[in-house]
Formats: sequence, C-alpha cells, structure tokens
Amino acid sequence: MTRTHDHSRPNGPKNGRQKLLRLAVAGLVAGAATAVAVGPAQAAGCTTSAQYGSCSSGSYTIYNDEWGGGHGSQTLWANSYSNWGVYSTQPSTSGVKAYPNASISVGKSLNSLSTVSSSFNDSVPSSGNFESAYDIWLNSSSYEIMVWTDTVGNVSPAGSSIGDLTLDGNTWNVYVGSNGSNPVYSFWRTSNETSGTVNILDLLKWLENSKGYFSNPTLSTVQYGFEISGTGDVQEDFTMNSYSTSIS
Repeated sequence: MTRTHDHSRPNGPKNGRQKLLRLAVAGLVAGAATAVAVGPAQAAGCTTSAQYGSCSSGSYTIYNDEWGGGHGSQTLWANSYSNWGVYSTQPSTSGVKAYPNASISVGKSLNSLSTVSSSFNDSVPSSGNFESAYDIWLNSSSYEIMVWTDTVGNVSPAGSSIGDLTLDGNTWNVYVGSNGSNPVYSFWRTSNETSGTVNILDLLKWLENSKGYFSNPTLSTVQYGFEISGTGDVQEDFTMNSYSTSIS
C-alpha cells in the first residue's frame, strides 16, 4: 500500500512550530550545538541534534525540524545553506517524521516577480521512505506547494492526481489535496533526479493562470530539503552538496 503523507500538523512552514520564517542573520549560529563522530559534520560550522534546532547562513535558515509524531533521532550539520546534511534514524511507520531543509523568506507578490528559480545537487540513501522536495508557501500558510524531485520507497503526495504536466523540460504528476487545514498542490517528478534546476515561478504561474487555484498571492517562503518518513531504524545520511535559489 502506498503511504500517503500525513499533513495533520500545525499549519505553516515546517520549521519547528514557527508559523512564519524569520529572516536569518549572517553567519552560522547553532540552535543547539552537539558533536557528531563521523562525516562532513566533523568540520561543519554548525551542528544540532535538537528537535527544532537550526543553523543560519546569510538569508537562509537550515532547520533540523523533526516535526512528525513518533520521530526518532536526527543530527543536522551545516557549512552553509549550500552545503549541509543530516544523519537521520527514523522508524518506518506511517507519516512524515522530519523535514530538514534550507529556507528563505521572500514576502513579494507573485505577479511582481520575474524569476524564481532554484538549483540543487544532493546525495540520498538507496533505501528508506523519503523524498527530496521543495516546500513553497503562499500568503503565509494559506497555500502549500510541494515539488518532489527524487523519491525513494513507499511515499506519495497528499491528495489525488489530476494528471501529468510537462513544463520546462520536466514532466510532473500533479496532485491536489490538503495539509489538514489548507490546500496543498504537489508536483511529483515522473523520473528521479538528484541534481537539476527547477523553474518554480513557471509552476506557480501554471497553478495561478491555468488552474485558477489562487490569484496574485504573496510568495512567503521557499524551502528545499528531505522529507523523511522512515529509515528502517538505521542511520541514513542525507547531504546537500550544493543549492541556490534566485528570486527577482
């Protein structure tokens, strides 16, 4: 059986109980520091194992964010918003356990923007239940848009499929559902990729102009990371090798 995401959580960005993403200050500051024994975190400027711990880099905040019920343990390490990762040990039970992510606040109306584009390169395990995904929020938390770039295991977006969309050289299976309180629209890439570029503005404009789901909302927050449902109770390593978002 396909495990559909459980979005029954406090409404808004998955950033550890915060309804609005705070603008990060320059430099790297640990939400709650800890040491880890192996891997890139040894040299990281910031590490935290706190459930809602975070690190800051420029205009970005990187969140550990174990927001789901029944979550296990997880350590976030970050050298910058472009190079970070987690060591995550999660039970393979139903529902999302964590969404470690790099987040940036925007606060501009959609129709005033000419560019919202993002590039990523990540390394993920070959087993478990998770996806690499953008989580985009409009009008604070009124609309949630997810863009799944890589899926492993037994997970699928919330809601039901309304068919495929081919745009900017990518083909997506589009889902419409709810996060428990408000609409969630998901673009699920039909073939996995661990590196690439997503024209986020074109996807949002398609939802606005072709489907009429909203009208000139405020683009509040853009997040990208790993939505982890389970790792089989073993430690799995998730790494963001490089990441950038261009907004103008």
